[in-house]
Amino acid sequence: MSFLNRLRGKDPKAPARPVRKRVCFIGLDGTPYSLLQRMIREGITPNIAALTRAGSLRPMHSIYPWVSSVAWSSFMTGQNPAKHGIFGFVDRDPATLKTYIPTARNMLSPTLWEILSRAGKRVVVVNVPVTFPPKPVNGVLVGCFLSPSLDKTVYPESLLPTLQRLEYRVDTDPWKARASREAGMADILDALEKRVRTMFYLLENEDWDYFMLVIMETDRLHHFYFEPMEQNDPVWAPAFFDVYRRIDEAIGQVRAKLDADTTLMLMSDHGFCSIKQEVFYNHWLAQAGYLKLSKPPEQIKGPDLTALAPASLAYSLDPGRIFINLKGREKDGRVAPGAEYERLRDELIQGAEALTDPASGERLLLKAYRREEIYHGPYLDRAADIILAPANGYDPKGALAKETFTYKDKMMVGMHTYDDAMVYIGGQNLPPQEVDIRAVMPTILHLLDVPAPPDLDSHSLLG
Repeated sequence: MSFLNRLRGKDPKAPARPVRKRVCFIGLDGTPYSLLQRMIREGITPNIAALTRAGSLRPMHSIYPWVSSVAWSSFMTGQNPAKHGIFGFVDRDPATLKTYIPTARNMLSPTLWEILSRAGKRVVVVNVPVTFPPKPVNGVLVGCFLSPSLDKTVYPESLLPTLQRLEYRVDTDPWKARASREAGMADILDALEKRVRTMFYLLENEDWDYFMLVIMETDRLHHFYFEPMEQNDPVWAPAFFDVYRRIDEAIGQVRAKLDADTTLMLMSDHGFCSIKQEVFYNHWLAQAGYLKLSKPPEQIKGPDLTALAPASLAYSLDPGRIFINLKGREKDGRVAPGAEYERLRDELIQGAEALTDPASGERLLLKAYRREEIYHGPYLDRAADIILAPANGYDPKGALAKETFTYKDKMMVGMHTYDDAMVYIGGQNLPPQEVDIRAVMPTILHLLDVPAPPDLDSHSLLG
């Protein structure tokens, strides 16, 4: 062995080190592609800007409805809701009309980390929506905001004392932001600091082939501060961008810790925009005679479907899903399957697509879809009969007994969008076209040399 090789620590006779391909994935919930491009141009996110020179940042579209639970479920399975079974943040049992929040118990398809675990890959997965309650994996799984407390959402349980020592938080407290923008921003920064601290601990102290952490604070930031940011509010616009500066700094530090065989990825699950109006579609259904209540509106809270009168023909759940009161499916089904069902569905679609903002005259919807137009799979019959695609700015809501059709909230000022999400893949040159959220999961499998299941709805972006 030559002096020079000894100095470099290299032995030409030694066997080559086997390449261990890894993926490090950071989710920025709800970060718009257009916003990220702006922050890159204006120098707010220099580390992300540097990443884009060594990889591909592309616009991406989500899936309807674009709530985080459905979007991340579609990402983690590579499938549409009629295959994985998560159709909204709130769902209902048609036999009783009782509502519930879908969790990992309701997930009907194998997830990315379950597939990787079966292939012998070690995973660390933190804070991905619809990972509570945690299912066993080959590695670590820390569940999401659906968990009532940290101690109920950690696998393996032996990791819990470490997370408690790190002061890890499951989520922010949205009620603080509703009460006070000052308190809300302080809460977002506190949760972000503790999530980032935990990210670095796990990144450095766990063995992994696939590491994933979702920063949910961006979603909370957008819901309460997106409009002030767009309006260049002298206080809240700088505070908004300061959150992204901190995230950008953390991403730069992550990149510095990764070796050449590790692919860094970023992704948002949907876009965001300011709210012009919240839109209560059950109010429209009631005014048009399709929905009737069995008790006074003042006694009804939220989406309490048990207050529906049997004479109702249709009702809506968040965000913009319309169900027909179908015989044989709903508790007090009234509409006959077949011709009567299709006639009513056509009538509702035509009526919904004609709706406009009473204040501005703008159309509220881009389109009202029949479920079979956008979904396919064994659980299609569980989907809403009509899925509304709102125009940006008109946020569909499912409260059952609101007194007005539209409402402008002073604090909740940002809404999700179907388009303007983003995905970044380091070291790759992707075609300059919009990505489908369902294509990201098979791309990760491709990067880790794990075969993709045959029933995915998309394929790897890498060919």
